[in-house]
Amino acid sequence: MPGPEGQGEAGTSQNTDVLAKAYAYTRPQEVKALGLYPYFLPVEQSDATEVMIEGKRRVMVGSNNYLGLTNDPRVLEAASAALRKYGSACTGSRFLNGNTDLHDRLETELAKLVNKDAALVFPTGYQANLGVISALAGPGDVLLIDKLNHASMVDGATLSGAEVVRFRHADLAHLEARLNRAAGRPKMVIVDGVFSMEGDVADIPSLADLCDAHSARLVVDDAHGIGVFGETGAGVCEHFGATHRVDLIVGTFSKSFASIGGFVAGDEQVISYIRHTARSLIFSASIPASACATVLAAIEIMGEEPERRERLWANARRMQRDLSALGFDTFGSESPIVPVIVGGTLRTFEFWKRLLDAGVFTNPVIAPAVPATSGRIRTSYMATHTESQLDFVLEAFRRVGREMDLI
Repeated sequence: MPGPEGQGEAGTSQNTDVLAKAYAYTRPQEVKALGLYPYFLPVEQSDATEVMIEGKRRVMVGSNNYLGLTNDPRVLEAASAALRKYGSACTGSRFLNGNTDLHDRLETELAKLVNKDAALVFPTGYQANLGVISALAGPGDVLLIDKLNHASMVDGATLSGAEVVRFRHADLAHLEARLNRAAGRPKMVIVDGVFSMEGDVADIPSLADLCDAHSARLVVDDAHGIGVFGETGAGVCEHFGATHRVDLIVGTFSKSFASIGGFVAGDEQVISYIRHTARSLIFSASIPASACATVLAAIEIMGEEPERRERLWANARRMQRDLSALGFDTFGSESPIVPVIVGGTLRTFEFWKRLLDAGVFTNPVIAPAVPATSGRIRTSYMATHTESQLDFVLEAFRRVGREMDLI
């Protein structure tokens, strides 16, 4: 399945046809033949907490729609009004014709939200990391990244041409040893705020202490933290009271903000430099104004309705507690992302399929995203999930878990 391990022998053969690896890649077809293929399922209708797939309703616990805003009437109306005023697309890069007053207003509101001088909107969260890291780092620099960082950070680091040094997940002693080896060189530590496959949270204050001690810059991708953590929903940096100690905060609109796009926030001069040098921004089409309007509406609702975040956490803590009480290994989740460890690839796919047949949509996660023996079902929860929906999910997990001797 996904990843270089799927290339098989063709990936390292001496075949002179560059497409040989593609023709030799048959794993998707093999999994489809078993009736366990879990990817690219067409959703026929969605009201956020439930979706229609193959004509059947399923409770959605595989979405990052943490605040449940994708179907909120106020969000939909904001997007609709922007569509009528600006049209369906900007049809160009923000650098040239693809900038609107809504993009500018959104950057102001994002900077205010995360308490930074300035912000810059990118086409996606992936492109934000790609552009930020490759713009700021280059040959001679050292980038220190957590082994479980999102692929966008890994790709941005690789693209930069800097030396990329990986440290064991959340292992501050290992990071310190790596920093010691990089003494005297320009360096940057890059981490997720909330790790998307484990649900655990980076220790931002301790990371900042290490960066201060070793003259390193600190970048936090808080894609899964903004809207979820912090007194105002500004993310894990706010949660720890450490925003001023983090040089750059990267985020996305495709989770709590119910839209598409990404951003970076930091000191005004640094953001200006990224604005004029990040290739993934300059050479990509801008997000439409309607996407900006959606995020602006989401930020407003988030500020006006803190109880929405409280409901999210009540749901998350319930599922952390109750899935663990059933006997599942939930990896000590500290967030609304609650993984359930299953085992090998096919076993994980079978567990996913049985849950889907029982009416529950989840995400199977396998190697290389996680260790080969640590395949898992990734669940994530929304503020808008009802008690009866969560009861339904728990009963499905209990039944399938017993059928497969996992609990």
